[in-house]
Amino acid sequence: MAQRGIREYHGKRMLARHLDSFIKQGVGYEGHIVLVDENTDWKKLEKENPWLKKEKLVAKPDQLFGKRGKHGLVLVNKNLAETRKWIEERLGKKQVVNGIEGTLTHFIIEPCVAHEAEYYAAIKSAAECDYIYFSLEGGINVEENWDKVVTIKVPVLGGIEDVAAEVDKAMPAELGKNRELVANFLRGLYCYFAAMHFAYLEINPFAIAGKKIVPLDMVAKLDDTAEFLCADMWGSDIEFPAAFGQNLSPEEIKIRELDALSGASLKLTLLNPEGIIWNMVAGGGASVIYADTVCDLGYAKELAMYGEYSGNPSTSLTYEYAKVVLDLMTRKPDKKKRPKTLILGGGIANFTDVAKTFTGIIKALNEYGDKLKKVNARIFVRRGGPNYQEGLANLKAAAEKLGVPIEVHGPEYHMTRVVSDALKF
Repeated sequence: MAQRGIREYHGKRMLARHLDSFIKQGVGYEGHIVLVDENTDWKKLEKENPWLKKEKLVAKPDQLFGKRGKHGLVLVNKNLAETRKWIEERLGKKQVVNGIEGTLTHFIIEPCVAHEAEYYAAIKSAAECDYIYFSLEGGINVEENWDKVVTIKVPVLGGIEDVAAEVDKAMPAELGKNRELVANFLRGLYCYFAAMHFAYLEINPFAIAGKKIVPLDMVAKLDDTAEFLCADMWGSDIEFPAAFGQNLSPEEIKIRELDALSGASLKLTLLNPEGIIWNMVAGGGASVIYADTVCDLGYAKELAMYGEYSGNPSTSLTYEYAKVVLDLMTRKPDKKKRPKTLILGGGIANFTDVAKTFTGIIKALNEYGDKLKKVNARIFVRRGGPNYQEGLANLKAAAEKLGVPIEVHGPEYHMTRVVSDALKF
């Protein structure tokens, strides 16, 4: 599972479109919300959303960071003219949030909903079960009052039906007449969570306005490997923005686009494009181990990237991924004339066809053979799994034909020993 955050705007739009279909008695959330950036046509926005001029409004940045109220980044109970002025004063400006500096680029506007109490709800996926959390103490201080949070375990194989009665029983008596409404909401929210392939969903706080439940603030993460299953339900405008303060390179954007094409996982984060150690590792767990080993051996500053390919990617997908890595690696020689080192590592695959993925890597190596020699590249390989002997033999033969030094090892070789070998210059 690859957990990736989405904007609050998209999370609430999805909730408005689908939630009531998972609840016997709908909660009636209308999803009145708009997203504003530097390209927004305010006249068009107002025409398409007449409620903007009829209601008092709330505005805040929508860039995957929390504690907006504590940083003075929430405007409450203002009209459209005041809201627009407040946003335009901040749009495109630098802001330090939680110690990270970034540029404010996206804001959301919603109706200001009158309410008396604020509640907390969240759902989180785990290995053996999911967790539903609820508290009467919603808002910015929920962490300080975690002892008041109700936790309900939902078995992954059983689902909400197995704990429906437990949800009802867990609702605090202080909810009074709203106990049934909130229990109904949580049961439906879990069904929605599972069907839409969320990895994490937090609504903190939500309020009750009459018979309606209104999400005031939301944090949502989707399992992005489910995009090919859920694209229509998520909506055509869904996006996975970079974390606040992080500017993605064209290459990182390219890998994200490739990652979205299938159920396989492709990840790449550039750490130091001028580094001499390039880990192209199969498997999420193995990628952490290899990166940690490079750092433990004193070469953290030379680690060029962090990434992984896993989930049995196709030959063509692996080829495209390898091309991006090799292009970055061979753009210019090391200033100290040290060799560039490519580590093709991994554990022992369960179902990924090693020969198939290595065929994609070999195709990329053949295209970048001359460039690899110009940066004095070396290749170190350790891999196991289905058809690994064939894959290793083909890879070794291809590198030797290109004249690129290569060491090849199978699962008999300790997984991280190849890293220490690669760091001997």
